[in-house]
Amino acid sequence: MANHSLKQQLGSLYLIPTDLGNTALMDVLPLIVKKKVEALDFYIAENEKTARRFIKKLVPDKPQPALHFEVLNKHTRPMEIPGFLKPCQDGTDMGLLSEAGCPGIADPGAKIVHLAHEKGIRVRPLVGPSSITLALMASGLNGQNFSFHGYLPIDGHERKKAIKKVERISEEQQQTQIFIETPYRNEKLFADLKRHLHPFTQLCIARELTQKTEFIRTQTIAEWKNTKVDLHKKPALFLIQKGID
Repeated sequence: MANHSLKQQLGSLYLIPTDLGNTALMDVLPLIVKKKVEALDFYIAENEKTARRFIKKLVPDKPQPALHFEVLNKHTRPMEIPGFLKPCQDGTDMGLLSEAGCPGIADPGAKIVHLAHEKGIRVRPLVGPSSITLALMASGLNGQNFSFHGYLPIDGHERKKAIKKVERISEEQQQTQIFIETPYRNEKLFADLKRHLHPFTQLCIARELTQKTEFIRTQTIAEWKNTKVDLHKKPALFLIQKGID
């Protein structure tokens, strides 16, 4: 009974999705996200400045001085992280914010979620836009079997090997392969995909999802060689599949 009572006193960790770009927030987020942000004062975020800006945009009347942030990014020292969930351990609900999209998906917040499970803290994911899921939905490629690789190597030789490898896996397993690139390197990646992939391999490019300038198209590499698309400094996902009947 004592352990059950203790668990009941813990706060919950809410996984709060954000928008994917300059969009009207209530066009892409359900009302429950707004209600939770109204109620929460303790947050973990990758960047405090952009997190505060998001909260201000979503809930303009929420007092900013009342907000408390822990910052989780590549500069965070590992020994700091266990203390981030102290409010939850003290019985206060917290929010985990992503820079874009859903926390824990291609996002450092996964470390916090894993830690919450270790500490017996209830994790409560909220609905919101995920660029990976949206791109897969819209691609027409295999949504039953897929793999997300993050970034492919930058080095030209290693990138060629990686492109050939994911194409081979895609054909052997009939699996959609998903990856991203830093926006200013998109054009180079696109050129490499056209150079190294088989002409009949399907490639979907999903750019600026949920925004007014959204672009999504799936076609063969042979067709892409005759198609112009502006990818420079624009967030995009690339999805490939070889061997579609």
